[in-house]
Amino acid sequence: MTTPASATPANPVTGRPEWRALQDHCEQIKGRHLREWFADDAGRGERFSASAVGWYLDYSKQRIDQHALDLLLVLARASGLEQRIAAMFRGDAINTTENRAVLHTALRAPAGTPLVVAGHDLTPEIQAVLSRMQRFAECVRSGRWLGYTGKPIRNVINIGIGGSDLGPVMAYQALRHFSAREINFRFVSNVDGSDFIEATRDLDPAETLFIVCSKTFTTIETLSNARAARDWCVQALGDSAAVSRHFVAVSTNAEAVTQFGIDPDHRFGFWDWVGGRYSLTSAIGLSTLIAIGAEPFAALLAGFHAMDEHFRSAAWPQNLPVLIGLIGLWNSNFLAAETQAILPYDQYLLRFPAYLQQLTMESLGKSVTLDGQPVNYATGPIYWGEPGTNGQHSFYQLLHQGTRLVACDFIGFCRSLNPLGDQHQWLMANLFAQSEALAFGKSAAQVLAEATPPALVPHRVFPGNRPSSTLLAEALSPQSLGALVAMYEHSVFVQGAILNINCFDQWGVELGKALASRIAAELSAPAEVAAIDAHDSSTAALIRRYRQWR
Repeated sequence: MTTPASATPANPVTGRPEWRALQDHCEQIKGRHLREWFADDAGRGERFSASAVGWYLDYSKQRIDQHALDLLLVLARASGLEQRIAAMFRGDAINTTENRAVLHTALRAPAGTPLVVAGHDLTPEIQAVLSRMQRFAECVRSGRWLGYTGKPIRNVINIGIGGSDLGPVMAYQALRHFSAREINFRFVSNVDGSDFIEATRDLDPAETLFIVCSKTFTTIETLSNARAARDWCVQALGDSAAVSRHFVAVSTNAEAVTQFGIDPDHRFGFWDWVGGRYSLTSAIGLSTLIAIGAEPFAALLAGFHAMDEHFRSAAWPQNLPVLIGLIGLWNSNFLAAETQAILPYDQYLLRFPAYLQQLTMESLGKSVTLDGQPVNYATGPIYWGEPGTNGQHSFYQLLHQGTRLVACDFIGFCRSLNPLGDQHQWLMANLFAQSEALAFGKSAAQVLAEATPPALVPHRVFPGNRPSSTLLAEALSPQSLGALVAMYEHSVFVQGAILNINCFDQWGVELGKALASRIAAELSAPAEVAAIDAHDSSTAALIRRYRQWR
C-alpha cells in the first residue's frame, strides 16, 4: 500500500498541522479536572458514550473534550485511516515488510461472502478448513475419535506459543462456562519442562490428544514441547504408530508435519496472511471449537464479524474501535500515559489482559515508520491488568495515589453466568465505584470534613483526574467475546495507521531467538571452549556459571 504523501520522512507524523493542533489544545486543557468537566456539562456521561454489537462504551471519564475528539478525528482522516481500512478488507499487502495481506477478518465472514484476492476467491478454502475442524471437533466431543488403544479422548492439550497459545487459552478460560466438562483442556507453551510435566502429570496418554499449533512448524519452543509429548505418548503406548491417533497439527508446513509422524489428513492448514496474534478464528481455534462445540463457535465468529462490519462501516464518532484507538493515542502521546490497565470484572476473562499484551505490544511496539524512518513519538503503551476485585487489593493503590498516570479500561457484564447470592451486585458495585473514584478522587476539604486528624489528611487525599473508559455488555457469551476481541484488534489498527507504523510484523522477537540457538550449543558443550569469549563479558560469565552449576 502506498504511504500517504503527508507521512513521508520530509513531513513526519508529528509535523502534521493536525498533530500540532492537538498538542496546542492539550496544553490548553490538560490542567482541567474531570470534576470541572462533569460540573460544567450535566449530560457528559451520556454524550461521551457509544454502543454497538451488544457493547456499551462510556468514555466520559477520559480527560478529553469534544474539541480534542474532533481534532483526533481530523488527524485520523488526514493520516489516511479510511484508505487503510479499505486496503485491509480488500486484501492489499499492507504488511509491507513481509509483503503480505492482512485478512484475519476473512476468517469470520459468513459462508458465501466472496473475497477475491489476486483473482482468487479465498472463501471456499476458508470454509473448507472450518468444515473439517467442525467434523473433527464433533468426533472428539462425541467420543467417536479413539486413541491408539481404543479409548475415547478425555484430555486435549494445546501446544503452541504466542498467538498459538494466548488466543486459545484466553478463549477457553473466557468461554469455560460453555465448555464440555467431560474433557480436560490444558495448554503448554513455555519451553521450561515444568510446563509440560505439570500439564501431563495426572493424565493417561491413551486418552490424551495433542494439538500442535505452529504456522511454520519450526518454532523452537513449540517443537521442543511437541517432541516431549511424542516421547511421553510413545513410551507409554509402546508404538510410534500411536502418534497418528494422538496428535493433530495446525500448520502451513505439510512436509514437516508428516516428518514428525502426524497423519497428513490430521493437519489443519491456514495462510500466511493470518498473523499469530490474529489467528484465534483460524484453525488455531481448534481447541476452542472442541471445548464449546460448533454452535457456540459459530456465535463467536459472528461476534467477530459483526464488529468487523461495524468498524468498516459505522460513522467514526460512533465507531467503537475508532474511538478506543483515538483515546489510546490521546492518552499515550498527548497526556503521556505510559501504561494501559485492562481491568475485567469477570473471572472468566482471567487471561484477557495477557492476550491484549501481545495484541497491542507486538503490534505497536515499533520504532520506525512504514518507510523505515525513526519515530519521534510514543508508539504504544505497556498493557497489563488483572481481573476484578483482586487487582483492587494489589495495584489499585498506585492507580489512585501513585505518581504515574495509568489509563484504565474497565470491562463488565450486567448479568452473571453464575449467580450466587448478591456477589455479582457487589462485583459490579466495585467496578462502578473504582471508575468514579479514579475520576473524581477525594479532596483535602472532603477529608477534613470527615474529622480526619490534620496530620493524616495528605495521606487520605485522592487526586482523581485519572482517565478511564468502561465497556459493558449484557453477559459474557461467545458472541460478546468475539465482538470484544475484534474491537481491540481494530483499535490497534487505528493507532498504527495514524502513527504510520506496521502493526502486522514482529521482527523484534527474532534477535533473541537467533542468539539463543547459538548459546544453546555452548551451554551443552562438555567443557569450557573459547567460543564463549565472543560474547560480552557478562554473557560469557553467565554461561561459565551455568556450566559449573548444571
